[in-house]
Amino acid sequence: MASTYNVYFEEKKYTSLKEYLNKTVYSSIFILVDEHTKSQCLPVFLSKIQAKTDYRIISITSGEKNKTLETCTYVWQKLTNFNADRKSILINLGGGMLTDLGGFTAATFKRGIRFINVPTTLLGMVDASIGGKTGIDFNYLKNQIGLFSNPELIIIDYSYLKTLPKRELNSGMAEIIKYALTYDKSLWISIINNRELTIKNLKIWIYKSIEIKTEIVKKDPTEQSLRKILNYGHTIGHAIESYFLNATHLKTLTHGEAIAIGLIIETYISFKQLHFPEKELKALRELIHVIFDKESLLKSYYPAFFELMKQDKKNNNGIVFFTLMEDIAKYKINCTVDKTLIEEAINFYNA
Repeated sequence: MASTYNVYFEEKKYTSLKEYLNKTVYSSIFILVDEHTKSQCLPVFLSKIQAKTDYRIISITSGEKNKTLETCTYVWQKLTNFNADRKSILINLGGGMLTDLGGFTAATFKRGIRFINVPTTLLGMVDASIGGKTGIDFNYLKNQIGLFSNPELIIIDYSYLKTLPKRELNSGMAEIIKYALTYDKSLWISIINNRELTIKNLKIWIYKSIEIKTEIVKKDPTEQSLRKILNYGHTIGHAIESYFLNATHLKTLTHGEAIAIGLIIETYISFKQLHFPEKELKALRELIHVIFDKESLLKSYYPAFFELMKQDKKNNNGIVFFTLMEDIAKYKINCTVDKTLIEEAINFYNA
């Protein structure tokens, strides 16, 4: 599966979108939003887009807990009620949860209709909307149901970042830090030396992150080898995210907050198992704690973390595999890790 979509930035973004929609005959255009993007982003989007075809709005409820088959059923029903056919197109205007779910519903409706991603969050811009992965959660397990399907194009509009609360803006930084650790030392140095989340800095980091992910996905579209480095921090991070999502007595973590924890834990494992530089480990922990609040991971949670890790998509024959780092931009995939070391690494995060 090749990555054939185009990503448009700045002045070319809406010109390219309008040209695309006007030159292609679609029977109907649908725009998928949530309650936040409907009020804050949709008016801006509609003022920029001037498609010849009428459009219809489908609105879902935001939040990872709604990234479910039930929400897909709602979207499919709306498409059916509006007489959507295989020549319809769905524009996903929202964050990572929405572009994941929107891509999945489009790719499966009537065996597939086309879709466009317009990410409105930092996390969506640098990760979720890029790479052709679509999917939903199942029984609180992250992205257990999904498929690879590329959008027709992706529109990056930095102005949507101004609509984000600080917590959501911070959330996207975890994925940017992941790209730096696993693939690009210059990006790592840039983040360490310029920690403020200014629009100037973010534009540089977003562009570089998309460049990195696109390059990786082109080389390994279906995650057979190289693309596995994009899972760094996610093996334990997804388990923590799922646990907090399912535990009614705990606040729900954003994806980035859980992955930030996972980055510290898996970098400690890399330090102990592959001799990742201790200096960089300390720099990472300091950086994460500047951007993210520290969470308390009680030892009573650990057994659940281990059970959830068993459901990780990278596993094979019941063996949990990690991507680990020997140094910045020097990775090793398909690593096994002793349970006692994982516990030690969680304790390191808690210290």
